[in-house]
Amino acid sequence: MYRSIVWNLGLATLACMAGCSTAPADLDLSLTRTSVDKKFVVALQPPATPAAINQIHAWKIKLASPAGQPVAHAHIAVDGGMPQHGHGLPTQPQVTQELEDGVYLLEGMKFSMTGWWEIKLAIQTPQASDTVTFNTMVTTPVAAR
Repeated sequence: MYRSIVWNLGLATLACMAGCSTAPADLDLSLTRTSVDKKFVVALQPPATPAAINQIHAWKIKLASPAGQPVAHAHIAVDGGMPQHGHGLPTQPQVTQELEDGVYLLEGMKFSMTGWWEIKLAIQTPQASDTVTFNTMVTTPVAAR
């Protein structure tokens, strides 16, 4: 009886782990997206090398109008998490500065495990506000260098 319980728990654990590392087959992993109400075109630029798990890293956000003009002086709030786990990001990443017109520095990003992550941005300017969600797959841990 005990052996059967242990066996079933082991199988359940493996099934959960497999489910966490897979995402829907039609998941859009593009790094450039139009916001929900089509007010902005947003591009995410991850670190040059894959982000290490359990390491803090920075991304860049390029924000433009639908016509392609850089959007300056925006306020961008960041949220996200793992939809399959039902938890948020392990840190509270923030846009800390505008590097140039339409290019913003997002600091404090961290992924605590492999799997499907969402990065959600809420964008506000004096002219408009909108949201956009990016999907990313963290597939293998990369050691910090």
